[in-house]
Amino acid sequence: MRHEVQEGPWKSAFRRLIRNRSSLIGLIVLIALILVAVFADQIAPFTFREQNLDATFLMPNAVNFFGTDNFGRDIFSRVVYGTRISLMVGVISVSIALVIGGGLGAIAGYFGGYLDTIVMRFVDVLISIPSILLAISISVTLGGGLRNVMIAVGIGSIPSYARVMRASVLSIKELQFIEAARALGTKKHIILLRHIIPNTLAPVIVQSTLGVAGAILAAAGLGFIGLGIEPPNPEWGAMLNAGRQFIRDYPHMSIYPGIAIMITILSLNLLGDGLRDALDPKMDR
Repeated sequence: MRHEVQEGPWKSAFRRLIRNRSSLIGLIVLIALILVAVFADQIAPFTFREQNLDATFLMPNAVNFFGTDNFGRDIFSRVVYGTRISLMVGVISVSIALVIGGGLGAIAGYFGGYLDTIVMRFVDVLISIPSILLAISISVTLGGGLRNVMIAVGIGSIPSYARVMRASVLSIKELQFIEAARALGTKKHIILLRHIIPNTLAPVIVQSTLGVAGAILAAAGLGFIGLGIEPPNPEWGAMLNAGRQFIRDYPHMSIYPGIAIMITILSLNLLGDGLRDALDPKMDR
């Protein structure tokens, strides 16, 4: 008698993900962006700092694919290097928010009582302030620079991860296998770390994917208003801001960084939507 091998939940989720055409496109574009970030030194024909004052404001041509800016710097090279910075900001900012916010949400949801009340009131205070405004306030306090931008964006995203984690923990902690672990005398922190948190990964992965897009957009917003990464580092938002004053005569200075932001955010949103469907246990396509 032939026995069918049961497909694991993660393998099944991946199969559903790649069957979704839009999420597959998002995944392919995101992989391409990661490769561009990793191999920026090999892809970019010039360094992002290299200036040529005899070749300012050049329109796109065979040498400078996206043209040059007001300092004669190659815009294509700066956009390529900007991919590395933007993805780094997105991933590290989300990691900060996930560790702090996810940790607070897990503790609040599992232990409940006064601890839950205190943690969630703190989260409510944070969530009452628009995340971009909170990020601006922190960035003004800490100053510019890559590290401070990541901290500012990460702290501004803490409330959403705390809420997602708390909701997931509340839905899992009363299930039978958790009751069985308690009955066996397993310590509370072991139950939380070994049994509950691993089962909250699905919504957290979806939130993190969409959160990277939000973090990149927030960092670009900070760069656009002059509170982001300090020049001459090629951050896309700062490049948009630099090209704003020349947009009537030299629109290429703003168009290409804007397209880079749009493509990155779109790919992450498509992938996040696909992950939401793929990781839903009720979805069986």
